[in-house]
Amino acid sequence: MKTLISFITFSFIAFSVFASKVDTLVVHSNSMNKDIKNVVITPDSYSKKGQAYSVIYLLHGAGGDYKDWLKKAPKIKAYADLYNVIIVCPDGAKTSWYFDSPIDSTMQYETYVSEELVTQIDKSYNTKATNKNRAIAGLSMGGHGALYLAFKHSNIWGVAASMSGGVDIRPFPRSWDIAKRLGSQAENPETWENNTVINLVHLLDGKNLTFLFDCGVDDFFYDANKRLHEKLLERNIPHDYIERPGGHTNKYWKNSIKYQMLFFNDFFESSNIK
Repeated sequence: MKTLISFITFSFIAFSVFASKVDTLVVHSNSMNKDIKNVVITPDSYSKKGQAYSVIYLLHGAGGDYKDWLKKAPKIKAYADLYNVIIVCPDGAKTSWYFDSPIDSTMQYETYVSEELVTQIDKSYNTKATNKNRAIAGLSMGGHGALYLAFKHSNIWGVAASMSGGVDIRPFPRSWDIAKRLGSQAENPETWENNTVINLVHLLDGKNLTFLFDCGVDDFFYDANKRLHEKLLERNIPHDYIERPGGHTNKYWKNSIKYQMLFFNDFFESSNIK
């Protein structure tokens, strides 16, 4: 009997953790004229005829794809259940940087994520289709992308977060194909200045977006994140900033996402208090 009870208990725990459903949604991008795959995780409670859900968009880093978050932090499936949210993981190409590239018509990922994908998710799933119920986060290139898109489109996302984000691309003129998206920094300095997160602070009024960013002190993006924090302090822009031990690693990101999910949950709960 003891063995049976142990088995039933284990089965219940396993079922609870993996009760969420993982789908692949293919969305056609008119701006790029191609089909793009996206992971969509719905909580166990999800029903198209039932309640509406808040949505969290998670952006992958350079070299990744739409399945990357499931590999790096498989617990996001449990977080969908725990916080009763829909999680969407778009494919941002290997190195799109989530820009609308001025030189490559096949790399219009700002338009894709902020307009085409959001519209299709709201059509295909039972969502709370307001910025107060949408969050966006990402790691590394995706951390840049999350703040870049949220700073520019606070009417779409009310809350955002970045972990280990490349929030200042200018120190890396030859890295991660950024020059293929914006043109070389030497020949297009203004384009680089206008498309780095640290230079988009002027878009914030301190009221239109709630956001968090964190970075490990051993990360090569640490200096940029610290400078962004200092710039926001100088301009009295409310934000949450965390620095903790760690580098640019999966171990760091698996730990970080736990806190960011809680941050989003607190925002959703406070935004929906009647």
